[in-house]
Amino acid sequence: MKALQYFSVLLIPVTTYISFTNYGWLTFSTVLFVFGLAPILEFFIKPNKYNFTKEEENTEKENKTYTYLLYLILPIQLFFLNLFFTTITDASLANYEIVGRILAMGIMCGVLGINVGHELGHRNNRFDEFIGEILLLTSLNTHFLPYHNGGHHLNVATPKDAATARKNEWIFIFWIRSHFSSYYQAWAIENKRLKNEGKSWLHHQNRMLIYSICNFILLGVILFFFGKYVLITFVLAAITGILLLETVNYIEHYGLLRKQHENGRYERVKRNHSWNSNHKVGQVLLFNLSRHSDHHYNGAKHYQLLKSLPESPQMPTGYPGMMLLSLLPPIWFFIMNKRLKNIS
Repeated sequence: MKALQYFSVLLIPVTTYISFTNYGWLTFSTVLFVFGLAPILEFFIKPNKYNFTKEEENTEKENKTYTYLLYLILPIQLFFLNLFFTTITDASLANYEIVGRILAMGIMCGVLGINVGHELGHRNNRFDEFIGEILLLTSLNTHFLPYHNGGHHLNVATPKDAATARKNEWIFIFWIRSHFSSYYQAWAIENKRLKNEGKSWLHHQNRMLIYSICNFILLGVILFFFGKYVLITFVLAAITGILLLETVNYIEHYGLLRKQHENGRYERVKRNHSWNSNHKVGQVLLFNLSRHSDHHYNGAKHYQLLKSLPESPQMPTGYPGMMLLSLLPPIWFFIMNKRLKNIS
């Protein structure tokens, strides 16, 4: 029964179906649900600080329902991509209705594509990783895995990490810096790995090379079967998903830095080096991503096992609300800089 709460993420495909098959304000159903209803509910639902007991943890660790839900996301994402391709061409759509459908697909790309791809990309088996790669491909963000696992987790909360927002850095600047820096570093990580193995960067084991080819193939297939207009709208949806990812990166690590020792090395990653939220709605919609400190403390831990701990700095509300707040930099700085002062 504990696993069933995470099936509430399927409300996003439901609202997206409404968006794709209706007109007027209903095309914004997914936007209104994720960034309207969800943040409001966070104020009325009691934060969830509960952690599994040792016995419960052992039981839930073996519960395959949590993983089967992640697998289910792939056919859902592919179905809605195809539905998007076939419904976005409706000649009767007004411009604002086109925007509503693009944003709905973008939220699908961010929440179901990138976030679930992230979770599966941390698994230690090739099958799960492969599903994660396909999900990331649907959002044109395949470089995420090499950088996230080989760069972000290593350098988080240091100036070396592209995905760690600096104190007083505007989110709009962070979007550009984080995305393009992480893309460059993903290539550097793969090139270094292959060089250490005595292989050329132009090798079939270079994931960035294969990912790039797959991205071009996907774009080519969309262009061939659906045309230039659908291709452009898909790219806009993918960009929306990527911006959602970067916004999450921004709120997760804003202003937090590890101490640097005299020898130049940084202290090990602790549970106070990521922002957390115990707000229930964001937890279940994002597969416990809001328990982010524990995730960085043990990246291989499955999402259902992540813990809320008192030493982890807490956001004043859940992820959807904090993402909206980050778009208002002066207010964001006013609230979050105060909290930074209280972190040792």
